[in-house]
Amino acid sequence: MTRIRITAGSVTFEAELAANPTGAAIAAALPIEARANTWGDEIYFGIPVELEEADDASAEMHVGDLAYWPVGSAFCIFFGPTPASQGIDPRAASPVNWCGRLSDGGTSHTTALRAVGDGDPIRIERMDA
Repeated sequence: MTRIRITAGSVTFEAELAANPTGAAIAAALPIEARANTWGDEIYFGIPVELEEADDASAEMHVGDLAYWPVGSAFCIFFGPTPASQGIDPRAASPVNWCGRLSDGGTSHTTALRAVGDGDPIRIERMDA
């Protein structure tokens, strides 16, 4: 696991990248700076990583999950329902590669993350950076 810090707009929180190929590829590209996009209770943004859809890719996510969206070469932060959801759990627009989790499962950041808007600056960096 790689411990990371994500700053989105005025919100800063900690997370861990998984010890899987997707997590490793993203960790190797850090630090990453971009502009946020929102889709329901999901923040996503393009990153300089290009990966294929993993064998275990899925559109079904949990609150606090981090994922990589191969279709858009984007990093995704799921913290609640999206327009594709059929209940309270997040659902990606198409299959994503799970690559980590917010350190507290995202529950304490849900309200703050909803304040992040399209175009807000976002940065991912290693915790030891």
